[in-house]
Amino acid sequence: MLPQSELKTRPASSPTHIVDRNIEALLARRAEEDKQLGWQDRLAAAITAFAGTMAFAWIHALVFGIWIISNLVPGLPHFDRSLVFLAMAASVEAIFLSTFILITQNRMQAQADRRADLALQINLLSEHEITRLVQMVSEIGDRLGSETAKRSDLKDLKKDVKPEDVLDALDRS
Repeated sequence: MLPQSELKTRPASSPTHIVDRNIEALLARRAEEDKQLGWQDRLAAAITAFAGTMAFAWIHALVFGIWIISNLVPGLPHFDRSLVFLAMAASVEAIFLSTFILITQNRMQAQADRRADLALQINLLSEHEITRLVQMVSEIGDRLGSETAKRSDLKDLKKDVKPEDVLDALDRS
């Protein structure tokens, strides 16, 4: 994040300022969404985040290694000679870890769906605005007697694109 002092020194109309403003707005929105998470979602996210680290892998390698060695090496006290308890503990842990991962993935998918819907709405709005601009520029060209304004490809650009038509075309292909 850029310091507020650096943001304030840039002209409000500069592209860099607009990008910085958008990034700040997105980060603020994500922080707000994170604050609204319930304790269960935060717990699942924290467990998932830790389970995806090398520290988690090393801790398991160490614990499982000590468990196996202490139960198979002669002369050491054996508490799980057949390693059944180890297998059971690993299975139960796998069940819970996969559940936490699925919970986190579901939340992340919902966020991705919302962002995709936002992107689609912005793209549709942009397409509509660009179509209107092409119409306006074409009318100006007509009034000025420009030959470019009479190009046949402009006829298609002046028409609104219906999202349903695009979806139908994608389905056909």
